[in-house]
This record gives sequence, C-alpha cells and structure tokens, in this order.
Amino acid sequence: MDFLSEIGLAGLNSRIKRLSDELLYSTREYYKTVGLDIEPNWHLIFLLLEKHQSMTITDISQELRMSHPACVKIVNKMKKKGYIDSTTDPEDSRKQLLELSEKSKEKLPDFHKHWDACIKTTQNFLDKSPRFIEELNTLETLVAEKSYMERTLEHFTNN
Repeated sequence: MDFLSEIGLAGLNSRIKRLSDELLYSTREYYKTVGLDIEPNWHLIFLLLEKHQSMTITDISQELRMSHPACVKIVNKMKKKGYIDSTTDPEDSRKQLLELSEKSKEKLPDFHKHWDACIKTTQNFLDKSPRFIEELNTLETLVAEKSYMERTLEHFTNN
C-alpha cells in the first residue's frame, strides 16, 4: 500500500492527479511510439472542431469547462503544428474563428483509429468499475454546484 492510499480521503486529490498524470504521460508516449505528432489534450479540440466546423476560443473553453488561458495555450500549439487555421469573425473583428486545417482533415481518419484504441483501453480499465463514469458525473455536478473551496470554508467555520 502506498502512502496516498494509506491516508485515505486526505490523499484523494493527489491520487486523482497522479492517475490523471499517468494516463496523460502514457498516452503521450503511445502517440510518440506510433509516430503521431499530437498531444493528448488536443483530442477534445479536434473532436469539437470536427463537430462544429468553426468555434472561438471562448466557445471551446465553455464547452470543455476549461480556462480560457489553457485553451489558448493548446490552440496555439495546434496552430504551430499546422492543425488549426484561424480567421477573423466577420461579425466581430475581435474574435478569431478556429477550424481544422487541411492537414487535420487528412489525418483525422488515422487519429480516430488511434483514439478508438484508446477508448478500448479505457473501457478495459473500467470493466471492474462499471459505475465509475456515473459516479464521476455525480462528483463533477456537486463541485459545479458548490466548489471545493466553498464547502471546505463552511466545514472549517462550522468546527
């Protein structure tokens, strides 16, 4: 048993982060091994732009519930690799409309094959925890209703 498991709930946040990091690094290593020049956190943006054709950074950050600066960082890396094109929004010159480049469109069928393999791997992990996604949804809903900080402050002041 490792220390984070040993300390129970006190180690939960660190265990979630550790698991997330392990999945991210392992996926990055997989991509490198099979010769894909993409990052794991680009996957969702590829899928969003494939679905919606054109979106702003704000649209993407809201859809993913991710910070605007984090989305900007990812999109800039994707642009640098030639996966995203941007144009000025004709209705609002302050906004940039993002869309998949021709390079992306050509590579998407291959990317989807790899992402399908990743999904099968995730399914294998979850076979022994069939309610994990449902429980994760519940946890995310609770955090969206009232943040960890707000709840912790309440517990601290009620002690």
